[in-house]
Amino acid sequence: MSDKLLYAATRPLLFLLDAEDAHNLTLPSLRRAVALGLTRLLPKPAADPRTVMGLRFPNPVGLAAGLDKDGAYIDGLAALGFGFIEVGTVTPRAQPGNPKPRMFRLPQANALINRMGFNNGGVDAFVRNVQASRFHQEKAGILGLNIGKNADTPIERAADDYLACLEKIYPYASYVTVNISSPNTKNLRQLQGADELDALLSQLKNAQQRLADQHGRYVPLTLKIAPDIDGEQIKTIADALLRHRIDGVIATNTTVTRDAVKGLAHADETGGLSGAPVKALSTAVIRALKAELGDTIPIIGVGGILSGADAKEKQDAGAALIQLYTGLIYRGPALVRDCASALRSTS
Repeated sequence: MSDKLLYAATRPLLFLLDAEDAHNLTLPSLRRAVALGLTRLLPKPAADPRTVMGLRFPNPVGLAAGLDKDGAYIDGLAALGFGFIEVGTVTPRAQPGNPKPRMFRLPQANALINRMGFNNGGVDAFVRNVQASRFHQEKAGILGLNIGKNADTPIERAADDYLACLEKIYPYASYVTVNISSPNTKNLRQLQGADELDALLSQLKNAQQRLADQHGRYVPLTLKIAPDIDGEQIKTIADALLRHRIDGVIATNTTVTRDAVKGLAHADETGGLSGAPVKALSTAVIRALKAELGDTIPIIGVGGILSGADAKEKQDAGAALIQLYTGLIYRGPALVRDCASALRSTS
């Protein structure tokens, strides 16, 4: 049975479960499949290396942060054929996140709403998980580590949390993503403002240089931004990225808008909306960023990719690489191969 048929048969059963329960069943099952050697049977994308941020990516299709917040399932996810894996968001201290239920499917719209709230076991446990993975031990590929701030850290002290995480994860990361765009941590998106962003990036860039000297290895920094920003905000962010020589930008996170899902069950739940409804918003931000950044800073495109054609749209808008999350839930692991094939045919 092909992976597409297998997922088509499995999906209805998973969709009978609460969305978070299905998530918590799927990832351990994937880890067991790796241990049994079953994932070797999965077809993988053809090699299509890209050099971005000075790193050589085996193919341009990555996993977005959020699926594996604690870095506990890296080996299983890597077996799906991704060109790179991003795990997190991790915070300095463990935190439970928001009360359940906090993840909702909107199948009619191929969408999810989540208000997880950076639930994770803290940066020390995260580092142990990364160290324990074969992917890290064997230097098998590109691993992005995504960092955030604790919910109870005042926004004016947010930089302290990002710096604390950066210090601990730096030796284990291929690149580090600074998440300032989740809608599920109070006031976090304030950090996208001109003064706040300038102060944060200045401190992170200084720390990056110090850590590069300390470890004898330069680890690129990327910034993950929201789709809910206008043209002036995009210019402000682009200017800050250029001024501080940030290595990459990930566009975008989830949206707080609901226009595309009005009237659907769960549409009024608070949290970030992902999947097909965010596609156009994300692509518009990518296109505007590309106009501001040119070829100086690469863009990683994420948001609403459910087909190879969607991946191609992100590339045409200016993305050098793309990432998947919600599309995997609706299309299964064959989506990785479909996107890689679509991007390969135009490279």
